[in-house]
Amino acid sequence: MVETVEKDKQFTIRNARLDDIDEIVKINRFTLPENYPYYFFVEHIREWGEAFFVALVEGSVVGYIMPRIETGFSNLKSFIPLVKKGHVVSIAVLENYRRRGIGKQLLLSSMQKMREAYGAEEVYLEVRVSNYPAISLYEKLGYRKVKLLKHYYADGEDAYLMAKSLVEQS
Repeated sequence: MVETVEKDKQFTIRNARLDDIDEIVKINRFTLPENYPYYFFVEHIREWGEAFFVALVEGSVVGYIMPRIETGFSNLKSFIPLVKKGHVVSIAVLENYRRRGIGKQLLLSSMQKMREAYGAEEVYLEVRVSNYPAISLYEKLGYRKVKLLKHYYADGEDAYLMAKSLVEQS
């Protein structure tokens, strides 16, 4: 899958591989205050690799999306006891490559595979209340704010839990 990036550079979205982890960890460290240990990325590629994607520009990893699949109470419907749901654990794009459609395409690719490969009926994520660009992207893709999570992050900032049904997704 190839999409156009500004300045005539193309980006490619493909499944993450174990040999991408060093670059994924670097992006995680450079772009997000929430960092995960190396083994955490390995575990997610091994367990949910069909929905774990990277974005490449000129052969270099510039972004990633790391999901997991869980079974639990629905974030969207109160009358359904348990559902299979995708959880976007981490998504990041290097700053110089933002606002070019890469994050959107990572999300779309991952959500499609969460549904097709793992049978997820909905997807959710947590996002800092101050991360307006991310919130805007998620809302454009049909996510809605479900709950405010007080003091969710280590620095005390609140998060929104945002969720979207995958049932309507084609």
